Amino acid sequence: MILSVRDVTKRFGGLVANDGISFDVGDGAMVAVIGPNGAGKTTLFNIISGAMEPTEGSVRFAGDEIVGLAQHEVAQRGLVRTFQLVQLFKSLTAAQNVSVGFHRITKGSVGSALFRRQWVRDQQAMIERKTSELLEFVGLEGLGGMMADHLPYGQQRLLELARALAAEPKLLLLDEPAAGLNVHETAALADVIERINRRGIAVLLVEHDMNLVMRIAQRIVVLDFGRKIAEGTPDEVKTHPAVLAAYLGGEETVRA
Repeated sequence: MILSVRDVTKRFGGLVANDGISFDVGDGAMVAVIGPNGAGKTTLFNIISGAMEPTEGSVRFAGDEIVGLAQHEVAQRGLVRTFQLVQLFKSLTAAQNVSVGFHRITKGSVGSALFRRQWVRDQQAMIERKTSELLEFVGLEGLGGMMADHLPYGQQRLLELARALAAEPKLLLLDEPAAGLNVHETAALADVIERINRRGIAVLLVEHDMNLVMRIAQRIVVLDFGRKIAEGTPDEVKTHPAVLAAYLGGEETVRA
């Protein structure tokens, strides 16, 4: 089990954003967290990634408790996150943005940068080679020299995925990856996420696009008003009475 969330509760004064949430993400699994606006999804992601601590509960990653660790410590263990709003270095090229992602698996110092020892040159060659491979993997082959802010928004999303993959994650957290994308861009994104998962990387995503969720998720966790109201396969979830009530007021199915 790569991720185990147990009885996670987060209170902000009298507001309970997460209320006793528990679920697991298996090794190499693809799990989605869905729910109406205000359901507590982003708060839950912030807790899992180390951006905030729960009021109560436990989050274990690869068997170890990570509550209390800083975000960079969580990322260093192999839990890597993207955000709802694209967060690229707009003044850097696409290739340079990807290269930044290798910080988790590379080493260096002021001295090594100054003296350019052989291992430093070898490491830089490795970064350049893998950067090209990752750009090709997400469909941005040949665009490494383009400034990040000159890429169309859909390609910026893909670039963010390439940078996240550079850190060699064991679990990839995707916070609304399809936000702002059109139908064609979303389809391209789904293809990339599925190929990432086929590499053996577990994926946990928050997403409002139900077509995307129903296409790629193996299991779905449904939140409403901070509580988990359902969990199961896409077919189980889209006909679950509590999910229908939360989304559609009791209509026959969640459309996908």
